[in-house]
Amino acid sequence: MADAATLIEAATGRRPARLGPLSGGCIAEIYRVDFDDGDRLVAKLAGSEGDLGLEAYMLRYLAERSALPVPAVVHADDGLLLMEFVETAGPIDAAAERHAAELLAALHEVSAPAFGHERDTLIGPLHQPNPETASWLAFFRDRRLLHMAGVAHDAGRLPAATLKRIERLAARLGEWIEEPARPSLVHGDVWGGNVLVKGGRIAAFIDPAIYHADPEIELAFSTLFSTFGEAFFARYDEIRGLGPGFFEVRRELYNLYPLLVHVRLFGGGYLGGVEAVLKKHGC
Repeated sequence: MADAATLIEAATGRRPARLGPLSGGCIAEIYRVDFDDGDRLVAKLAGSEGDLGLEAYMLRYLAERSALPVPAVVHADDGLLLMEFVETAGPIDAAAERHAAELLAALHEVSAPAFGHERDTLIGPLHQPNPETASWLAFFRDRRLLHMAGVAHDAGRLPAATLKRIERLAARLGEWIEEPARPSLVHGDVWGGNVLVKGGRIAAFIDPAIYHADPEIELAFSTLFSTFGEAFFARYDEIRGLGPGFFEVRRELYNLYPLLVHVRLFGGGYLGGVEAVLKKHGC
């Protein structure tokens, strides 16, 4: 704790009055920082994995290129990220879901010349390669499914037989997924822990994993852990529309990527979800 206070003082010129641990620190130590004058910040201290400078880049990119509410970055270096403290109160209720749909629909209107991004990013602590690619199918196949399956296999978390099945499915993606009209900027890691709410409104989205994608991959991820439901999708459909077959086919295919991320990070508990999708699609 003393080390954290010293780092924060060096970055801000002010000694914290109190540091309180916050949840969510799987790749970093996270603290609420209180100063004597009433100011508050959130501090992340780098662990053995992760890249706080890259997290700061992603937050700043969203703040500069979109209207998505994210915490303002106060300071960032290799070991310390200081951000605005965002007040929260209440659950993700129907009103918050509708507001989230409006915010993400606007985010998905932000486009780019190619799928991927101008630089690689992270999802949690994991490297997320983003070479700019003209074809979404090629990008999703090579830089998401096959990349993360390989990473999970190399870590001893994904059996070789399952990797082969993923390779077979990846070769057939064109049977189920069409090229989207254009790339959309996505937050990339929309689940309940990364959505901050206050009084039925979204206060902020945190911990981004940005790149340019088919926006349906974002919508799919929001269902994986039941972050959003009917109110969200009804409002999103009013604004941007949902293509036929999203819930029936593409949602499960797109959720293979976050499932593989979780297999790599947390092991076999998520392997059954991967294998169920493979079986359903004849692989």
